[in-house]
Amino acid sequence: MLKKLVNEILSHKFVYLLLLIILGFGLFLRVYNLNNLLGFYYDQGRDALSIWNLWHFGNIPFIGPTTGIAGIFRGPFYYYLIAPFYLLGKGNPIYPSVFLSVTTVIASGLIYYLGFKIQDRMTGLIAATLSSFSFNIVIASRWLSNPTPMLLLSMFFVWMLILIMEGKRWAWAPAILIATVSLFHFGSAGEVFYFVPLLVILIWKRKKLPGKKIIYWSIALVLLAILPLVAFDIKNHGLLIGNIKKFLITDESFKLPAWWIIGDKFDFYYDVFTNKIFNARYYLERFVLGSILLIFFYNLHKLIKKDGVKVLVLLLSSVILGLIFFQGNFGNIYDYYLTGYYLPFLLLFSIALGYIWKSKLGKIFVVYFLYLFLTNNQRVLDFKLRDKGDGPNSISFWAQKEAIDWIYKDAKEKDFNVDVYVPPVIPYAYDYLFKWKANKFLVKENVPLLYLLYEHDPDHQERLDAWMARQKGIAKSEEIRKFGAVTVERRIRIK
Repeated sequence: MLKKLVNEILSHKFVYLLLLIILGFGLFLRVYNLNNLLGFYYDQGRDALSIWNLWHFGNIPFIGPTTGIAGIFRGPFYYYLIAPFYLLGKGNPIYPSVFLSVTTVIASGLIYYLGFKIQDRMTGLIAATLSSFSFNIVIASRWLSNPTPMLLLSMFFVWMLILIMEGKRWAWAPAILIATVSLFHFGSAGEVFYFVPLLVILIWKRKKLPGKKIIYWSIALVLLAILPLVAFDIKNHGLLIGNIKKFLITDESFKLPAWWIIGDKFDFYYDVFTNKIFNARYYLERFVLGSILLIFFYNLHKLIKKDGVKVLVLLLSSVILGLIFFQGNFGNIYDYYLTGYYLPFLLLFSIALGYIWKSKLGKIFVVYFLYLFLTNNQRVLDFKLRDKGDGPNSISFWAQKEAIDWIYKDAKEKDFNVDVYVPPVIPYAYDYLFKWKANKFLVKENVPLLYLLYEHDPDHQERLDAWMARQKGIAKSEEIRKFGAVTVERRIRIK
């Protein structure tokens, strides 16, 4: 296999040099200025505190981040995945963030391989370009959060499904494992539909079902994946099962939708998927997208003969149709619910472009499309990634670190108390950052020296005003410093 890979690269040196350049720029976009612009807020602080307790107190987590639905948690594999990088970075969240970014570059390399495998090298290069330079894929890749690994997992899942279609029975075990960990550990609402293509292919290829050994391995891997959650649920007397039943049955989270809901869902799908190609969709961008869509459907009878196209159409159709019936979580549905489908969509889109490339006129069209794609995304990437994080409305990692560093420097190793206000109410991010920056807890209770740290809250200014009003009778202000949208005050308690 290694010999075949070396021969492939040596036989097409220009293609792989171009791929290397694409992936290199993709990595640059994902890690550039991360030390200033990392988003470290409520979720990131909560996750970091769990990992802090793991390394410092030996508290092994059996549940992971919340799903956003009351009483339902993901599994802890995300914590296990990034914990070594928190240790390597001595608590610095930049290290796990860079690691997650690297996994998304690997995903771009894998999308090239899948495009090549399904159609040709040009398709692979187009797919790698779209995944590497799309503004919204870059931003998703820089997110220190549990959905980010889904970019890589989704590509492995597509690969395994294609291998199953080709008759590779051993691929069932990793495919089932990926679907399980995606649903229970990394993904969101959308990943439940990973099991639909598995079920369809199981029925479709029932004459070539895996043997007992593969079935046993699949069961063992699924049990391993859900073991932490099962242990947590047993310890807590069926808390998770009870909340899942309530969500699915009592709250009727999946049911027949009204017509207006179907229309809203398709508007949502349009926005989620097309913004991964063009961040700004003006008339020209919409015309180009519409043209490619028409060409794809016109030639679908030819393209669908490829196993990879069958897999991608089945995978995307499953979530598009399935989420129409999802009305849980108070009807809220967010872009990141579909993280596990971003790259499968871009791969299918690239297959359409690769097919168009085969004609002389098509080559001109594809070159123009790539120019339009790169310029459309370059403007917003340049604006976003050059940000220093010090703007008056910027709550950036730089501002957070500067604010905390100033407090420790100003306190001069005296005992002090901190009161923090952040819009999500619970200041997990600062709870962690104070621990990390000091490397020990210096914050005390009811001592004369008090620091107020607060973020601007334009959406709920009345909450910040009420919090500040309560501080008036507690301590007298001596000095105020601002770091972006983070404000710090040194105060002395009133005796």
